[in-house]
Amino acid sequence: MKRILYILIAAVTMGSLLFSCEAIEDRESLPAITLTPETLKFSVTQDATNKNLVSFKSDDPTVIPFWKYVDGSGNELGHSNKSSDQVVLPFAGKYTIYYTAYTRGGSVEAAPVTVNVPENDESYFRDPKWQMLTNGVDGKTWVLDFTDPVGWAGLDYPAASGDNWSWLPDYASNSWVMTNKNWGEMYFDLNGNYNTTVTQTAIANNNQTTKKGTYSFDIANNKLVFNGGVQMLYGGDYYGDCSNWISVKVVELTATSLRLAVVRDQSRTGEGVCLIVFHYKPKS
Repeated sequence: MKRILYILIAAVTMGSLLFSCEAIEDRESLPAITLTPETLKFSVTQDATNKNLVSFKSDDPTVIPFWKYVDGSGNELGHSNKSSDQVVLPFAGKYTIYYTAYTRGGSVEAAPVTVNVPENDESYFRDPKWQMLTNGVDGKTWVLDFTDPVGWAGLDYPAASGDNWSWLPDYASNSWVMTNKNWGEMYFDLNGNYNTTVTQTAIANNNQTTKKGTYSFDIANNKLVFNGGVQMLYGGDYYGDCSNWISVKVVELTATSLRLAVVRDQSRTGEGVCLIVFHYKPKS
């Protein structure tokens, strides 16, 4: 009996010691930022023979670089987080390049670099897909095509292999995919800049919001990026299923048909990751 009593007393004593100890925070302090805008190692170089070609380079391997380039009106044209990158600025004008270096202690912004492009690069838009998307300087407006306004596909679609399945249902037999109404319109042109305007109709009513900005079109990688707060036009109740409506995949582009896809990466009903593909036609 005494032995049991001694064990109980020892347990209570150890417990009180454990709970009376002060917690010690085990955290490594972040280092102070030692870089300054003047000591950042980077370069912005305009090609000697092609003034429309600009190269960025971060010469400090200890930082994470972030580049942003804007036109003379302040419109963001694109950004990059590569240590070394190039961009073509096909329109004549003044551009500003912003460089930010991210360190463990925080970020340091360099003084902006101004680039002057003396003339347009007419050869840059020779690919017929530019004309298909924008109709050049005159511009082009796209609306949802209610023959088959939305579908689903694998992440590699329309590649010949990989996750390349697709289901692009006709609307007549599958009207549940979205309400047949005016969901808005999406406009692109090349009138001195990569201009875009998107008018989006709300899901619950017919209220519309219009945003203007710029875009970038990477033909080689089938990628379209909206800048300045603009997002891709959509229809139906799908907005909450995707985290990114800014950088989208160009699935199909002809003079009369445009299919853009976003990644369903946060399905509200627990469905798997795939592409949601929206189909557009030129506004008549």
